[in-house]
Amino acid sequence: MKKSATIRARMEPDLKDRAEYIFRKLGLSTTQALTLFYRQVELRKGLPFEIAIPNETTHRTFEDTDSGREIVLCKDVDDMFNKLGI
Repeated sequence: MKKSATIRARMEPDLKDRAEYIFRKLGLSTTQALTLFYRQVELRKGLPFEIAIPNETTHRTFEDTDSGREIVLCKDVDDMFNKLGI
């Protein structure tokens, strides 16, 4: 198939650099990575990952932890499971 379509996008330079570093580590060019993304969108008939707006409980939890409220510290994994009742 003829490859002549061009994509132009504006994004933060640091994000672009970090993503392209990962692509290189995977042995992919940016074009190959974007083609994989588009193929997955086509295959799934949507984005290849879930995007959701956090519910009120999750939103409140983010606000609390960002503010340093209601944070439970655990000394190790066993302590964490004990505090969770697991």
